[in-house]
Amino acid sequence: LNRRWWASRGEGAWLEDGLPGAPRRLGVSSVRELSDAQASFGDLDDWRDPGRLETLLELSRRCWRCGGYGDVFTYMLVAEGAVDIGVYPEVKLWDLAAAKVIVEEAGGRFTDFRGVARADGGSGLATNGLLHDAVLEVLGSR
Repeated sequence: LNRRWWASRGEGAWLEDGLPGAPRRLGVSSVRELSDAQASFGDLDDWRDPGRLETLLELSRRCWRCGGYGDVFTYMLVAEGAVDIGVYPEVKLWDLAAAKVIVEEAGGRFTDFRGVARADGGSGLATNGLLHDAVLEVLGSR
């Protein structure tokens, strides 16, 4: 993709994308309503456990648009403001450790599906922060 994302606590999140000029600072979207939001969910195989697919379908019904962009790229799209919500029901710490810092430094919120701000909770939810509680409700966490 010729893209490199990075962040440091208190220093912001950044993208170098091969275009002329200095790296650009990342910032999440300002979308406030699920009905205006775009969500990314990753691989459908991760949603096959009982109840999960219905949850994903409910989220897609409430959002303006829903599609799969894959692994860490989903979270980088949240940090860039290109999508508003990124959800993965099964992930490992190594999938999320860097992504959590990047999303948070871009102004977003990152938790597991229970709403706990951690990268090792087994699931990952990243949003622009404004939509986070609404998504947790759909996921059955609030």
